[in-house]
Amino acid sequence: MLSGIHPLLTGEMLLHLDRMGHSDAVVVADAHFPAFAVGARVIDLPGTASPAVLAAIRSVTPADDAPALDLMRSADGAVLDVQRELIEAAAVGAKGTRFVERFDYYDLARGAYLIVRTGETRIYANALLRKGVVSA
Repeated sequence: MLSGIHPLLTGEMLLHLDRMGHSDAVVVADAHFPAFAVGARVIDLPGTASPAVLAAIRSVTPADDAPALDLMRSADGAVLDVQRELIEAAAVGAKGTRFVERFDYYDLARGAYLIVRTGETRIYANALLRKGVVSA
């Protein structure tokens, strides 16, 4: 047991987050996302929500320069409530966020160091966060 670590951050996840370098990406994926088809390293966190997992990751991981966060663009281009929650959880603001078409997003996710599949059932609840530099 560790003190001060968000309870959603498992030992395995902390290991992978620590191994990530500057600009490496972690995808927080909803339950609909083809995580195992896209990613080499997948951690399953059933029963969790994407914004909560993203906030937990941000509690130990700095964000990269803009765009630090990529979100999958919804079918009609509208920004959904869950996407607003993801932007807030990432703490990068609108300027640090980029919306990406669905298949382009899958291509970006293929290059991610880690995919964390949540139990999130809301659609378009996927976030790709690039790790920044950890300062002293």
